[in-house]
Amino acid sequence: MTLTPHDPERLDPAEDPTEDSAPEPSALPRRDFLRIAGVGAGALLASGCASAGAFASAAPVRGIERGRAKDGGVGHVVVIGAGAWGGWTAYHLRERGARVTLIDAYGPGNSRSTSGDETRGIRSSYGDRATGELWTPWARAAIERWRLFEKEWAPVFRTSYFHQTGDVIMRATAEPFITKTLELWKANNVKHEVLNGAELRKRYPVIKADDITIAITEPDAGVVRCRAATQAVAAVGQKMGVKLVISRVRPGPIVNGAMDGVILEDGTTVRGDSYVFACGPWLRKLFPYMENRMRVPIGVACYFGVPVGDSRFTFPNLPSFNFPGVTGWPVLPVDSRGFRVRGAIAPPAPPAGTPAPAPAAPATPAAGTATRPAVGPAAGAPVAADPLQQDPDTSSRWASQDRVDGSRRFLAARFPLLANAPLLETRACHYESSVNGNFIIDHVPGTSNAWIAGVGQAEGFKFGPVVGEYVAQRVLGITGDPKLVAAFKLPTEEYEKPPG
Repeated sequence: MTLTPHDPERLDPAEDPTEDSAPEPSALPRRDFLRIAGVGAGALLASGCASAGAFASAAPVRGIERGRAKDGGVGHVVVIGAGAWGGWTAYHLRERGARVTLIDAYGPGNSRSTSGDETRGIRSSYGDRATGELWTPWARAAIERWRLFEKEWAPVFRTSYFHQTGDVIMRATAEPFITKTLELWKANNVKHEVLNGAELRKRYPVIKADDITIAITEPDAGVVRCRAATQAVAAVGQKMGVKLVISRVRPGPIVNGAMDGVILEDGTTVRGDSYVFACGPWLRKLFPYMENRMRVPIGVACYFGVPVGDSRFTFPNLPSFNFPGVTGWPVLPVDSRGFRVRGAIAPPAPPAGTPAPAPAAPATPAAGTATRPAVGPAAGAPVAADPLQQDPDTSSRWASQDRVDGSRRFLAARFPLLANAPLLETRACHYESSVNGNFIIDHVPGTSNAWIAGVGQAEGFKFGPVVGEYVAQRVLGITGDPKLVAAFKLPTEEYEKPPG
């Protein structure tokens, strides 16, 4: 059964004696599940009638303890946000025996969410991050979890989620990002290759790489269809007993050091033993102290059509790729959204002495409407001058012509056969960056039973299966590795406030 705000009596266990415990996962035979699941994930979400098998077991992740809470108690946990982190947190909580209510304002995989794009890269190359020592092994564990999710659930939903494309990082010189990534890979026994420019060009002739002298590859990296996977995780969770509610939420009062419920938009209070706020860019709206501890820039991805009958730009014939400032991957034939480019090349500088063009007067938007983001070559930069663009409820996800032109310049420079490829669609979403460059998984200040889990640094989706397990562990009273506790604490420092 899927809960809606129209049956409020069933949301509070204290008021509904029939909701003392969630049903245990069904033992419906897989052939029957295949028959039911043929309607697709969207119908499963709508009806709540799917059956679920257990997510395939995986090796333990360093710093995460398996099993249930040490005191044996699990209780009722309310998770706010059904994206990559919230959905996996709900799944792992339910797997450990908790009763779970999952609440989302718009639904899993919606177009406003950080998980609302069509695809995300799954890799472990973090030589450019101060958090690389932590993130690399966790990313490797996440790759394995996504592979297991694909094996277990892709046949059930009759589709595909994880595509092992491999990933190739190409640079003109062996810059620090390359050398540090190789160090981290070697320390974590990551299978990889190091190619010189000639080897790279021979292997991938469609890539124009005349200036490349070194490339490093991660053969088992890949790409996940993120919207579809987010919806599938939520559907699996519902079959396990997670109850999905579509509604906006505001935190309830803090009484004696504990949060007392969350309040839906119709006034209903949903009470649990613990609360997890895994709501991405909305954290700034729910908790004012997050306003200057995180930023929510908008990233834009372009999907281009490839020549008809030319399979060179389609999985599995090309890996995902990484050039300075630009990432992308081939067409995934399961739905053929297109050849993905995230990032851009800036236009050439005008000749010396050329007068700068006069800035155009900004158009005045209609009252209550969002303006189109001024996203240009510096894709992903925050549009600080427009408050509407800093609000995930009001921001426009429009890709400007400058932004599209920047991606086309990249294609012309690196994939010249696609220089004039048709633009099929663009996708844009907020991502979150914290002032300390790391995830935040910590108590809501002043509470012992409410948690913030978010700020994925534009990398959070891939970590969903692992982060969800870690958050479930913390919520259920298993502290685990003190180094992780310290790493994910709510930062005390703040960004420098922008002028005005």
